[in-house]
Amino acid sequence: MRKRERKSVGMNALFPAGAALVFGASGGIGGKVAEVLASDGSDLALVCNRKPDAAAAVAATAQALGRTATTHRCDVTDPAAVAALVADAVAAHGRVHTLVWAAGPLVEQLMLADTPVDKWRRAFDVEVHGLFTAVQAILPHWRAQGGGSVVHLGSAGHRRWPDKDGMSVAPKAANESFIKGIAREEGRHGIRANSVLVGVIDAGMFHELTAQGAFPQSWIDETQKMLALRRWGQPEEIGYAVSYLASNRAAYVTGEQINVAGGFGL
Repeated sequence: MRKRERKSVGMNALFPAGAALVFGASGGIGGKVAEVLASDGSDLALVCNRKPDAAAAVAATAQALGRTATTHRCDVTDPAAVAALVADAVAAHGRVHTLVWAAGPLVEQLMLADTPVDKWRRAFDVEVHGLFTAVQAILPHWRAQGGGSVVHLGSAGHRRWPDKDGMSVAPKAANESFIKGIAREEGRHGIRANSVLVGVIDAGMFHELTAQGAFPQSWIDETQKMLALRRWGQPEEIGYAVSYLASNRAAYVTGEQINVAGGFGL
C-alpha cells in the first residue's frame, strides 16, 4: 500500500474532498476509469483481487498526475473483508467521496438454459452481494460526512438482451434496482447513487473473451450493425461518464443511468 501527502482541496474542486474507492481497478475498464478520475483531480483507493500488479500500475499513473493513490486487495464475496477494506480506505484518505463498482468475474458466454447453477450463483455472489456489502459498509461513513455517491457500472444489455451474456446482465439488473433503492432511501443523508450502462468496450473482458473464441466474426458483424455509431467504445469513455456522476457537477443527479453504448438498442 502506498500513500502520499494529502493535498488541500479548493472550493472550486471538481470532486468533494477525499478519494474515489474503485472496485475492479485492475481491470481494463476499471483501471481506465480510475485514471480518468485521477486526471480530473480525484485521489484514489484502488481495489483488486487477483491482479495487484495491474492495480499498482494504475496507482503509479495517478501518482504521476500528482494524486494520492493507495492499493488494496479484497475478496468481495467475504463481507468481513469488504468491511475491513472500506475502513482501511477511509483511514488512508480521511474520506471517501465515491464508491465506483467496476468489479466482476470473467463472464462465460452461455445460453441461460445451459448455465450451471454454481456459475450463476457465483456471478451473483460477486456482483450483487459484493456491491451490497460494500455499500452497506460505507453508508455510516457517508452519513457522518454529510454525503457520498455510488457509481455502478451496469450493462447496455438492459436495453436489448444479448444472447449468452446472462451471467453479466442479470446480476447487473439486480444492482440497478438496488441503486435506485439507495438513491431513494439515502438521499435524505446527501447520498447519491447512479449507473453507467456499459456497451461493447475495446478493452478488458472483451479482449479476453475474443481471444477465447467467444466472439466470432459473425457476432462482431451483427453486433456492430446494432450500434448507431458503428464502432466499439473506448474505456476512457466509460471513465468520462463515471467522473461526471462522481463530481460536484452531478450533485443534483441521483437514481439515473447514462447509457455509454454507441446507441446499442435504439
